[in-house]
This record gives sequence, C-alpha cells and structure tokens, in this order.
Amino acid sequence: MRMNPLPESKITLSNGKEVIVKRSNTPFILFAGLIFTYLSVRVTGFSLTIIFERMHQFFVILQNMIPPNWSYSSKLWDPLLDTIKMSLLGSILGAICALPLAILAASNITKNRFLTAVSKLVLSLLRTLPTLIVALVATFIFGLGTMAGTMAIFLFTIAYVGKLLYEQIENADMGAYEAMHSIGLSTMQSFRYAIFPQVLPNYLSTTLFCFEGNVRYASILGYVGAGGIGLLLNESLGWRNYANVGIILLLLACTVFIIEIISEHFRKKLM
Repeated sequence: MRMNPLPESKITLSNGKEVIVKRSNTPFILFAGLIFTYLSVRVTGFSLTIIFERMHQFFVILQNMIPPNWSYSSKLWDPLLDTIKMSLLGSILGAICALPLAILAASNITKNRFLTAVSKLVLSLLRTLPTLIVALVATFIFGLGTMAGTMAIFLFTIAYVGKLLYEQIENADMGAYEAMHSIGLSTMQSFRYAIFPQVLPNYLSTTLFCFEGNVRYASILGYVGAGGIGLLLNESLGWRNYANVGIILLLLACTVFIIEIISEHFRKKLM
C-alpha cells in the first residue's frame, strides 16, 4: 500500500473528471515561521517600541554629518588608496588560490573522497571565520597596517570564490572532459581544455563581484588596526567628529559606486 506524505483532496473539472491534488504544506511552514519568529524576539529582546523611541537619534547624527568637513578630505586619499590596494591584492591572490582548492573540492574532478571532503571542510571553516576576527588575529601576527587587512581579505576571497567555483565545476558539462580523458589526456589537461573554459566567465565575474564587496569590508577593518581608511573612520567616530565621518562616508560611497560601475561593465562583457 502506497503512503502519501501529504493529505489529498479531489477537484472536479468542468468535463466531469476528478483530479487528485496534494494539499499544500504552506500553512504549516507559515505557522512554524511564526513560532520561530516569536522565539527569536523573546531571546534577542527585540522591541519595536525602543526602535521608534530612539530612531530620531539617527537623524541627529545625520544632521551633524551635514555639511561634511571638506578640508579633511586631503588626509583621506592615501588611506583610501591603501584600502583599495589591499582589497585588490587580497582579491587577486585569493581568487588564484581558490582555483586549485575548488578543483580538489569538486567531486566530479577529484575522485579521492578524502581530498574532496578535506577541501570542502577547509572552505567551510574559512567561510565561518568572521573577517574582522581574522584581521584581528592577523594584526598580532603581522602587526598593525595593511598587511593584516590584506591577509583577512585574502582568506575571505578564497572561501567565497572557492565555494562558488567548485559548485560551478560540479555542474559543468562532463561530455568533453570524459572524451579527452578517454583518449589519454591527464585529469588536469582534460580540466584545462574541457571544464575550465566553461567556468572561466563565471569565475572572473565572481572574482570581480567579490572585489566590490572587499572594498566595503576593507573600510571597517581599520577598527582592529588592519589599516586603510577604517582607521580614520574609527578615530572620527570615537571623537564624535561627525563632520569628518560625513566626508569619509561620502568619499567611500563614491569610490564604491565607481568600482561597481567598472566591475559591472566587465561582468557584462564576460557573460
């Protein structure tokens, strides 16, 4: 006797035929979602009342940022360039190192299950580590400055690009790969000529997208002494100098916007 996972109902069509339709489990999902939402509110102490009572403080800080301190901008160019440089270097090196790790993690290329499991575990562990914590640890190893920030971005990029890349490799068409393998080419030669051209556009697109995000992440790494414009942002916030904060955020927003436009242009070329 066949057991149905969900209750069924019959619908009679206009031609007199009856169609059996499984009942949707959406009500149960919504009910479970409401329960988990309620529990989350209780555990975290979330309160809409506090939000509405304190929301005006945001506009007070925003008013103090306007007008921004334009004269302070002359001190921002070098830290801003440091932020961009460590984001770019960390993204490039991370994307390069992510490629061999993604190949080892792809189960359709690497037949050794132990290597595949270890590679996926490494990528999972790297994704689990918060970038700020990695940067903080790196400051103890490499000292204060952009070197620590570059290492934090480097490890994050490996995890981000490596995860997406090995999934793309596993979803690639294996026909040409198997044909090349059958005529005597090695695994890496078959991957180079059959799989890599398929995943290359997405690989480069993912790297560019990751670089966009890394510029934003790098701007806050200064909070733990990892260099860049984040150091000045932390200093200005600490002294409640919101006019300086305003010009830093404005300059950072313009930089990220320009980088996103350039990156989007090249990503469209790759698609």
